[in-house]
Amino acid sequence: MPQFDATVGVPDIKLAKRSGTPRHRLVAIGDSLTHGFQSGAVFNTDISFPAIIAYELGWLDKFRYPRYPGYGGLPLNMELLLRELADRFGAELNLFEVPLALFAARSWMGKLEDYYERGDGSHVPKTSGYNHALAVYGWDLRDALEKTYDTCAARIGSPHDDLIHQVVQNHNNRAAVSVYPNGSDDDRKLTLFQTAAKLGDEKEDSECGVETLVVFLGANNALKCVTQLRVGWSGDDFRDLGKKEQYTVWQPSHFAAEFAEIVEEIKKINARHVILCTVPHVTIPPISRGIGTKIQPGSRYFPHYTRPWVSDADFDPRQDKSITGPEAFAVDVAIDMFNQTIEDAVRAARKGNPARDWYLLDAAGLLDRMASRRFITDPNARPDWWTPYPLPPALKALQPVVDSRFLASDGHGGRAAGGLFSLDGVHPTTVAYGILAQETINILRLAGVPFTTPTGTPRPDPVNVDFDRLIRLDTLVQHPPENVTPTLDILSWADEKLDWAKRALTFLS
Repeated sequence: MPQFDATVGVPDIKLAKRSGTPRHRLVAIGDSLTHGFQSGAVFNTDISFPAIIAYELGWLDKFRYPRYPGYGGLPLNMELLLRELADRFGAELNLFEVPLALFAARSWMGKLEDYYERGDGSHVPKTSGYNHALAVYGWDLRDALEKTYDTCAARIGSPHDDLIHQVVQNHNNRAAVSVYPNGSDDDRKLTLFQTAAKLGDEKEDSECGVETLVVFLGANNALKCVTQLRVGWSGDDFRDLGKKEQYTVWQPSHFAAEFAEIVEEIKKINARHVILCTVPHVTIPPISRGIGTKIQPGSRYFPHYTRPWVSDADFDPRQDKSITGPEAFAVDVAIDMFNQTIEDAVRAARKGNPARDWYLLDAAGLLDRMASRRFITDPNARPDWWTPYPLPPALKALQPVVDSRFLASDGHGGRAAGGLFSLDGVHPTTVAYGILAQETINILRLAGVPFTTPTGTPRPDPVNVDFDRLIRLDTLVQHPPENVTPTLDILSWADEKLDWAKRALTFLS
C-alpha cells in the first residue's frame, strides 16, 4: 500500500532552532526524472520538475542547471527527429519515400553525433559555482555514490565517426560532465552528494545552506528490465561500477545496502528539509505494452509485456522480446521492498535524536493512481486503497484528457491518446513533470517553506503550479508529431530501420 502521508505517521517532531533564509532554496539529486529527460533526450532542463518548483518558489533566476542546446540534446531526441521526417514526408510514409526517409534520418543523426563529439557540444565550459540540479540520466544508486567529473571525463575518450551505428559516443558521460563542477582539481573529484554538501556548507546567515533537498534515485535499479525487456537480478558484485551493468533489477537486499549509504551521504548535507521519493512501478509506463487480456480477472498483469508498437495479433513470444506477467509481478514486489526501505529511512530520520525534517513523496503511488490499463480501465484490478488521481483543472479540461497510454497523434495536428508520457514511453511530458512538481510543492507547504514572487512578495496559499504555462510549453500535448499515429507505425519503422529503441534507450543499457 502506498504511503501518502509525507510524515510517514510521525507528524510531530522537535527540531533544532532555525535562523534566517538558506542561500540555496532548492537542491535536487536524481536520475533522468530529475535531469529533465524527455522523448529519448535531456533537453528542456529549464522545465525539469525541480526547475518548475524553483519557478513557483520565485527562485528560477538563481536556480543553476546544465544545458544541452544542440539538436534536441543527448542522446537522441525522438520528437525532433519525427518532426523532421513529418515536415519532409507528411504523416505517412509511402513505399517510395522509405529510402529517402531513412537517408534523412541518418543525416540528422550524423549531425547530432558531430555536434556533441567534435562540435560546440563537445566543449564543457568552466564552472564558477555548483549546480542546484544534480541529476544524470540513467544513473542508479551506485553511480550517484561514486562517479565524479574526473571519472566521467576519463571515460569519454577520443570519438570516432560511425557511419552505421550513429549514436553519440559516451553520451551519458558527456551529459554528466555538464552537471558536475569543474572549477578546481578538488571540485572535479566531488560526487553528486559531496557537491550538494558544498552548497549546504554555504550557511551565511542561516543554520544551513540548503533549504530543501530532494532526492529521487532508484528507478534505474529496476527500469532496465522494461527498456531492455530482460529480467536479470543483481549479483554480489552489484557495487562494481563495471560489472553491475549486466543487471536490470536489484535484489531488495542489495538495494537496501546501497540506500543505507545514500542515507549517510544525505545526513552530511546541511539541508533544512529533505524529501525522499519512492521508485515507480516500471510496467506502467507505455514503453512496455501488456499483450492481450489480463492473466485472470482482477489481476494487474498481462501475460507478456513488449514494445508498444507490437499489436496483439502480431505478437509472437518466440520472436518478439518480452517479459512475462510473473516476471513483472516479481519486479513489482522488489520495487515495493525498495520503497519500504525508503519509507523506513524517512521514519527513522523523523524519530531520530536529533530529529530530522525528512518527508516522503510516494511517486510509485502517484503513478499507480494514473495507470490507465492497470487500474483505470479495469475496475476489478483496483486495490482497496486506490482512487483516481485528481488532475488539475487545466489538464482535466484538455481534450482528450491526458492519460498514461503511449502518445498518439490524430494525424491532423491534435492528440488522439496519451499525454502523460513522452515519445520514449518512459519519461513524463512537461505537464506530467508539473504534476510531480505540484506533489513536491504540497510537501514544501507542509514543511512551512515560504513561496514568493521573483520580487520577493509572499504568495498566498494554496500554491499551485501554473499548468496553463506548462501546457503552452508542452509541444507533445499541444501538437504531437503528425506521424505518431494511433498504430505507431512510424516508431515500428524507426525501430526496425534505425534501431530506435536501442539507440534512444541506450542511456539505460
